[in-house]
Amino acid sequence: MNPTTVLLISRDLQIRHALEQVLPSHATILNVNDVVSGIRELHRANLALILCEGSPETSKPLLHQTSLHPGSPSVILIGSRDSTRDAVEAMRAGAADYLTAPITVTELHTAVRRALSVPNPGLAAKRPADRFDLIISVSPQMQLIKQLAREVALTDATVLITGESGTGKELFAQAIHYASPRASGPLIALNCAGIPEHLLESELFGYHQGAFTDAKHTKPGRFQLAEGGTLFLDEIGEMSAAAQAKLLRVLENHTVDPLGDTHSHKVNIRIIAATNEDLPAHIKTGRFRLDLYYRLNVYQLRIPPLRERLDDIEPILHHFLAQARREHGCRITGITPAALALLQQHHWPGNVRELHNMVEWLTITCKAEQIEPQHLPASVKTGKVPGQPSSEIKSSLLAFGLSFQEMEKKMLEEALHKSGGNVSEASRLLKITRNTLRYRMAKYHMS
Repeated sequence: MNPTTVLLISRDLQIRHALEQVLPSHATILNVNDVVSGIRELHRANLALILCEGSPETSKPLLHQTSLHPGSPSVILIGSRDSTRDAVEAMRAGAADYLTAPITVTELHTAVRRALSVPNPGLAAKRPADRFDLIISVSPQMQLIKQLAREVALTDATVLITGESGTGKELFAQAIHYASPRASGPLIALNCAGIPEHLLESELFGYHQGAFTDAKHTKPGRFQLAEGGTLFLDEIGEMSAAAQAKLLRVLENHTVDPLGDTHSHKVNIRIIAATNEDLPAHIKTGRFRLDLYYRLNVYQLRIPPLRERLDDIEPILHHFLAQARREHGCRITGITPAALALLQQHHWPGNVRELHNMVEWLTITCKAEQIEPQHLPASVKTGKVPGQPSSEIKSSLLAFGLSFQEMEKKMLEEALHKSGGNVSEASRLLKITRNTLRYRMAKYHMS
């Protein structure tokens, strides 16, 4: 199925014309006139995106269907009135965005790009009874962390989750929300590093019609969308100084000030923040506010890296293998003791995410039923721990005959390779900021 196929539920030919301008040339548009027909096409096609014209009320059946089926497309609603209430209700029901007709090509392009880049938010409606069961672990460290998380979930305290990239911080945030008294409310997530700095404030606090040049309609921010529930702020260390100051005000006064609005709005939400960075170190350099840190760090959970809980490698591996058998018909059923010993000697800089990627790779390359040492990636079989210099390097770095620029470029390449292209993790390995890393990547044309 073409991942850029779009189901358009509308009689308006102008919307179709605008859609044709923002989609790539190879995209397919399926056009139907009503929601009932749209639901029929949805079940048949597993489409990438739906545009649906109408109020949130008339679109509820379609949003309900997308929430029931994993892999369903995101939904953009095009309403007939500029109403913050309609927008909030639509997005709580699972819509990826809410636009008000008439729409511009620029507005549609932004909404389509954002909807195609994130999973369908309506899928969050499928909630297991205990999300902590999704965190696979047998180690005493993780059992203790899960118990502490269950206890703090019953309170309304602000939680700061720390730990390296790939350790499962977002899983803990989800588990805390769904074990809390706010479980029936929305869980709204925002990756502070994934949104350009000049857009972060409008995403968090929303904006009023006319607040800036392209603000054609009023749009609620993540704080308003999370009303009665939880707002999860991932990679909080990447938040700009201006956004930090506004976030501090929300935590202190429980009010938000949308851009361009003359009134403050009370919010009833819980904040869970996460970071893989050393916030106390950022406080010393002035990159992070001390007063905001104290507000966020009411209760801290540190998720240990995989190398500190080796007992968890085997059950997590079997979990991923079982998942691969269900989804792809993978033939692998287990791992030999020798291969498992190699996994337990590996440093796992990418943590559980790296282990998952390795299992995905093995489902393609391993043709046997048991994983043996020869099936493992070379980086695992060598048993080298990152950060331990070889004897050649100890003798002299100059022996390599490389210039300073060549050595710097090779370090960037190695860090990006080991982090799987994750800029935050690569900057942590190199002990430099993300902005410095991006500058040096641009310097060597590595973007």
